[in-house]
Amino acid sequence: MANKRIRAGKIRVLPGFKLTLGFTLFYLGLIVLIPLAAVFWKASTLTWAEFWHTVTMPTAMASYRLTFGASFCAALVNLVFGLVVAWVLVRYEFFGKKIVDALVDLPFALPTAVAGITLAALYSQNGWIGRLLLPFGVKAANTQLGIFIALTFIGLPFIVRTVQPVLEDLDPELEEAASSLGANRWQVFSRVILPMLAPALLTGFALAFARALGEYGSVIFIAGNIPMKTQITPVVIMGELDMFDYAKATAIAVVMLVVSFVLLLAINVLQWWTNRYNTNNLA
Repeated sequence: MANKRIRAGKIRVLPGFKLTLGFTLFYLGLIVLIPLAAVFWKASTLTWAEFWHTVTMPTAMASYRLTFGASFCAALVNLVFGLVVAWVLVRYEFFGKKIVDALVDLPFALPTAVAGITLAALYSQNGWIGRLLLPFGVKAANTQLGIFIALTFIGLPFIVRTVQPVLEDLDPELEEAASSLGANRWQVFSRVILPMLAPALLTGFALAFARALGEYGSVIFIAGNIPMKTQITPVVIMGELDMFDYAKATAIAVVMLVVSFVLLLAINVLQWWTNRYNTNNLA
């Protein structure tokens, strides 16, 4: 009888629905909605002409293109290599596996300023990696390439940790069955494994992309912050705040917020559609 009640959802460890929902809405409102509303409220102190002039000034437009472009490219690269790292950690046993697994979480634990200083030292012209790139005419520090490297560094764990548990739950017998039916390796991956990993990959991509959009500490040291070239949007916002122009800073922040929300919403819709498509195919 007790088991039936548990399966029916009548026994709950936490308090009832109304209490938990009320706490959820209160917590989200306090932590998320009120600060976001304050950003819109502060930006509304500008007239429409002032707002439009602020968010479309050349330095802001250049920072949008760099921030969104570098964040998207970094998340896309992590999507591929993060899948490879997760695959190796799940499917293979090797010496030092626990150490490699712990290293994946290093960007989570490492302060962003420390990461930025370390990357700038490594990729400078006299750095261990920078001096190797210099003979090929490749300069990383104080360039857009350096920004891309920093955003890739901080975004990798999101892909790995999102895909890893899904891979662990994936039944190897499905792959063996596909192989026994004559499917080659590419067909097994593209038609059996990839559809099941697609929702997790999209989630990891969205998390890495969102994390890169707001990154500041690890980028500022390696970017050089050259206006119109290597200045990301968070740096432009900080510049306005340093001049105590809070209205202009929040106006630029509103643009970042709206565009980020639309992009993440589109990714979530795509993830929902992928889940539904896979469910219908399995049924």
